[in-house]
Amino acid sequence: MTVHTKQTKHKTDIEIAQQASMKHISEIAASLGLDENDLELFGKYKAKLSNNGLAKLHTKETGKVILVTSINPTPAGEGKSTVTVGLGDALHSLGKKVVIAMREPSLGPTLGLKGGATGGGYAQVVPMEDINLHFTGDLHAITTANNALAAIVDNHLQQGNELNIDSRRIVWKRAIDMNDRALRHILIGLGGPMNGVPREDGFDITVASEIMAVLCLAKDIVDLKERLAKMVVAYNVDKQPVTVGDLKVEGVLTLLLKDAVKPNLVQTMEHTPALIHGGPFANIAHGCNSIIATTAAAKLADYCITEAGFGADLGAEKFLHIKTRSAGIEPAAVVIVATIRALKMHGGVTKTDLHLENIKALSDGLANLQKHVDSIKSFGLPFVVAINRFVDDSEAEIAALQSYCDNENIPVALTEVWEKGGEGGVELAQTLLKVLEENEASFRPLYFLSDPLEEKIRTVVQKVYGGKDVEFSAKARIQLKEFTSNGWGELPICMAKTQYSLSDNPKLLGRPSDFVVHIRELKPSIGAGFIVVLTGDVMTMPGLPKQPAAMNMDVDQHGNAIGLF
Repeated sequence: MTVHTKQTKHKTDIEIAQQASMKHISEIAASLGLDENDLELFGKYKAKLSNNGLAKLHTKETGKVILVTSINPTPAGEGKSTVTVGLGDALHSLGKKVVIAMREPSLGPTLGLKGGATGGGYAQVVPMEDINLHFTGDLHAITTANNALAAIVDNHLQQGNELNIDSRRIVWKRAIDMNDRALRHILIGLGGPMNGVPREDGFDITVASEIMAVLCLAKDIVDLKERLAKMVVAYNVDKQPVTVGDLKVEGVLTLLLKDAVKPNLVQTMEHTPALIHGGPFANIAHGCNSIIATTAAAKLADYCITEAGFGADLGAEKFLHIKTRSAGIEPAAVVIVATIRALKMHGGVTKTDLHLENIKALSDGLANLQKHVDSIKSFGLPFVVAINRFVDDSEAEIAALQSYCDNENIPVALTEVWEKGGEGGVELAQTLLKVLEENEASFRPLYFLSDPLEEKIRTVVQKVYGGKDVEFSAKARIQLKEFTSNGWGELPICMAKTQYSLSDNPKLLGRPSDFVVHIRELKPSIGAGFIVVLTGDVMTMPGLPKQPAAMNMDVDQHGNAIGLF
């Protein structure tokens, strides 16, 4: 049974977005008590909050922060951004003062497989094509700063190497905001002495750059500069870390980022204010939008609706262990997005058969939802499960999922925001408000910063993933000792793991048990303030799929985007 109307059925997301009637961004700002001095305009429908606008928020009370996460997704995603937007619109329609805080899209997945990050159907932030392409240039600024640092490091080698950098131990990579597997491992400096010092190098996708993480975890431009100075770029011949501060270039990096650090104000199709800023991947980095944007949203409204990438085992865990500590904010409640199709996949159904009704597979896959529910409970947070309805979901399947939640005393709401916008999220909004009224959050992290790095990793694997134990490579074992001796042992950890499974094996779906997570390498992100833990074969530079989404994209004679979802 299809749940989309005839009008919606034949329209793509971009067609729906292009027909939206937008208000001038100054009108959206005015609804939040901001005036023209608080904005830096990018045309009629986009603006950055100015330093003046951000400064006036410090004395305001902080509203409730609602974190939107999900179960382990299918490759196409489960509509978490769509539910985030729809929930914001629904609360807005109920007369609540709300601001949505989301991540900026990366061109890599936009042109690849997963798509953008502006929602879908009638629950979108607009102007959709601007946001999904170049927006206000934040990702370009981060790319430029990243590569300026890379060029400075290689120039330092060429000009005498005063810091005695070991060219074999340079850990800073170049970056590009694209999925490009050919750039994972490269050779540079070839062609003779005038072209630099030959060495191995590689590219990360921009959203995996530590500069992206630093920008998203900085509280202001002063904090940004201090964090940039702490970033480790290499090790010297004595195996001691060399930082940006040692190179004395934190100033120029901050200069390149002075505008990118300001959050971007846009609107939904229903004119709900949205701050979209920063975009670290959750399977590589910490997967949350900027602290500056989230804090501003919470100061500007009674409810800040924000998201964290992928499932609760990735983005939400990192939000709760990393972002809360850096930002000094705690969520009042969590929304866990679940879809019938993802649950059926976790129950053993192949992607090609997800459109077929299968109650047994759905029931078998419910263990995945339950694990994420248990994890959020372990953090002491109230929650709601949002069933994000898709076209092929049958009434029987939806009833089975709702029945399970009712039997397990799990607050649940059917969500149809893709089709109906905010109207389709009213049930979710009302359920959330009831949960907030009846439950007080008693947030508690699952590990202390004083715990040894190895113990922090084991805690996440056992308590969040449900794994049996961890296994460290010889290299990772050495790094555990080195990082602790360098004074980095009390930093939180940032697990780099597949998003498709609770384990480090993307094919191990459902709720696996007795599995061991293999740690191959650790990476210091000292500016960001965490240690990246690389598991399985997760890579910091993705590749394009066989049929990239880019193959369907074009532009008409009027300059309007075509095929952008």
